Amino acid sequence: MPDINVEPYLAALVEAARQVLGTEFVGAYAAGSLALDAFRPGRSDIDIALLCRVQLSGDVKRELIARLRHSSLPCPARGLELVVYTVATTQSGTVEPGFELELNDGPDMAFRQTLQPADRPVADGAFWYGLDRSILHQSGLVLAGPPAAEVFAELPPDDLRGLLVDSLHWWMAQPGHTDDAVLGACRALVRHRQGRWLSKVDAGRQLLAAGYRPGEVIEQSISARFGAPPPSARQARTFQEGVLRDIRVA
Repeated sequence: MPDINVEPYLAALVEAARQVLGTEFVGAYAAGSLALDAFRPGRSDIDIALLCRVQLSGDVKRELIARLRHSSLPCPARGLELVVYTVATTQSGTVEPGFELELNDGPDMAFRQTLQPADRPVADGAFWYGLDRSILHQSGLVLAGPPAAEVFAELPPDDLRGLLVDSLHWWMAQPGHTDDAVLGACRALVRHRQGRWLSKVDAGRQLLAAGYRPGEVIEQSISARFGAPPPSARQARTFQEGVLRDIRVA
């Protein structure tokens, strides 16, 4: 578990969700760094997926947001990234976002609520959800409900590859955050080659151990997580382009 104790917060979040959703509540699962044993206080978010039985009304969505936002339930991490799905969506293996609502909020994260996928800005990318559900299928940390692999279907291989390519294109269009961009590319390549999700840093280390080049860019990106300077935008772009070629031709 992380250095800070997030368990009371997770328990309170689950209880609040149960109270709002009632008999429609199916489960709650930690994704992201908590699921991949890579949580770092001060840097990591708390990524949560909630499952419900049926589509939610607008009133229920707004009540859930009111109960779970930072001002009501203080988040002990950088922020909460919460997504609510129906079980029908998570078991379908769709690449579409398919969420009922999305909430971002925290001490170092701006509040944002999205009540349906069509309201999400196109520029923010739609690939996140399918990739997150793939991670949940493999490694979802059960806070309540059935095993994650039973309720989160894996994506078909070609669909997953398409989302990995989309994610690389998105990162290549973003200014800054070059260490995240490089290590995200490492994780995408390891998932494509080995069929397993690792944390970004673990994926970078695995590629280094395998002799993947240019290794110095990976080393810089890992060191940047601990305070060193990140790689330049040009270095990151060149690395991403190489990973993109490898995923497309493999």
